[in-house]
Amino acid sequence: MLAPARLGPDERAEAWRALQDDADIDVLVVGGGVTGAGVALDAATRGLKVVLVEQRDFGSGTSSRSSKLFHGGLRYLEQLNFSLVREALRERELMLTLLAPHLVKPVSFLYPLKHRFWERPYVTAGLTLYDTMGGKSSLPRHQQLSRRKALRMAPGLRKDALAGALRYYDAQADDARHTMMLARTAATYGASVLASAKVTGFVHAGERVVGATVEDVESGESATLSAKVVINCTGVWTDDIQKLAGGRGQFNVRASKGVHIVVPRDRLNSETGMILRTEKSVLFVIPWGTHWIIGTTDTEWDLDRAHPAASRADIDYILEHINTVLTTPLTHDDIEGVYAGLRPLLAGESEATSNLSREHAVARPQPGLISIAGGKYTTYRVMAADAVDAARADLSAHVPDSVTDHIPLVGAEGYQALTNQVELIARNRDLPPWRITHLLDRYGALMQEVLTLADDDPSLLEPLPGAEEYLKVEIVYAASHEGALHLDDLLSRRTRISIEAHDRGVDCADDAAALVAPVLGWDERRVEDEVAAYRARVAAERESQAEGDDLAANADRLAAPDIRARAVGRALD
Repeated sequence: MLAPARLGPDERAEAWRALQDDADIDVLVVGGGVTGAGVALDAATRGLKVVLVEQRDFGSGTSSRSSKLFHGGLRYLEQLNFSLVREALRERELMLTLLAPHLVKPVSFLYPLKHRFWERPYVTAGLTLYDTMGGKSSLPRHQQLSRRKALRMAPGLRKDALAGALRYYDAQADDARHTMMLARTAATYGASVLASAKVTGFVHAGERVVGATVEDVESGESATLSAKVVINCTGVWTDDIQKLAGGRGQFNVRASKGVHIVVPRDRLNSETGMILRTEKSVLFVIPWGTHWIIGTTDTEWDLDRAHPAASRADIDYILEHINTVLTTPLTHDDIEGVYAGLRPLLAGESEATSNLSREHAVARPQPGLISIAGGKYTTYRVMAADAVDAARADLSAHVPDSVTDHIPLVGAEGYQALTNQVELIARNRDLPPWRITHLLDRYGALMQEVLTLADDDPSLLEPLPGAEEYLKVEIVYAASHEGALHLDDLLSRRTRISIEAHDRGVDCADDAAALVAPVLGWDERRVEDEVAAYRARVAAERESQAEGDDLAANADRLAAPDIRARAVGRALD
């Protein structure tokens, strides 16, 4: 078993130094979302020398702002897209049983029926397909429920909101943590992964792309890398990278904004999640620890892509639809967190974004450059394998086939054994069992590595003030082992405090920054800057969420400074 790679500040500095001297890279991956991290792992486990660069933080774009589901997509069955659903269901099973059982968990959903006669057989037929078309599944099959049984399971639903129901199963994961663990797994197998590293230009030999110029966003330094092939995994920035490379891509990508809200668990009385049909798509009510995630919207977005803003209209849309079925309506005051993400959809001529394809496409717009776009989070591993397969044209003909269907993510090995030892570990560490379960579901077997950080400082096992669901040691570990470079990385992605706490992490910001200051080498001024930038971000998001339209919301959100840009005194694109 390989020792998990450590993504601390020292390792990042060494990786950057090595980058400046390395002239023998096989694959340069641009983009550190789930697809880019998946490509890095796929290529590294085929024996290729890989560098991944991400201009912000791992998963900071779409891959931390999804519905947090590993699912086949019921609505794609209705669109008769059987191949996409089958592929996604097979990937879901791989994640649940082999690749990431510590991160990907079963979750049940109630599907309320409104029509007494035709709807039950129609939905039953779809769910029967859903249960079987992916092959053998570890999840239970769907169940038929009368209205009485459904209301017993979800007393928070209005009696007139359903005539009966079905219950089915899918899977969920913390998308930001999964993406980061995927990048860390790639590093464990030899890939060099660098956050805050931005591609500013490409190197050409005639029409062929043979490398790129990369800027360290933290220091302003630049390095020119030679690579046999560059794989563009930048999602909604796909077209920008293609233009930067001097060519015109073979497909265009449009951004669709999806907004979710987060509310406390006690605001909705149910023991299961729910899926509701809307006039445009579906609305999920997803259990999330001591919270519910409710979403999503699906609207076109052509404004700032780094920080998409949710407007009051987006939030009102979600509240309006969920409140049609609740006995006690939700209000704006109930909302703890809001997040907006952009789906990179393959563009057609005039379709609404809700109708654009969720399938992915791979293109080789010019020699030495591969672009991959579209797809859905669940099928990232297949997308990655397809991208590296396409790169064979610029690599050796003897590149092996993908093996990532046999490569568990770091933390997976030994996870099941540790779940049987929760009570023992809790006694040894003088922590309640729920804390150990919480850690296991975030780190898997790496939990032992996390807890070891507290051996010399038992105070690290205390809760983080202002965000008591998390321990102080988790904040330190995020900086020392998980590649977090800024306070926003810690509170928005390594933890989900920014959407789970009613103050969105403002109250714990000072303590979190003080905890990581020695690890990241921050002086008092830097700590103040990080806290001020985080608080400004939260304030800007709150203001944007009070605006009535996208244009005003976008302007409010952009009022907050980008802390990564401030590090070198200029804004990112």
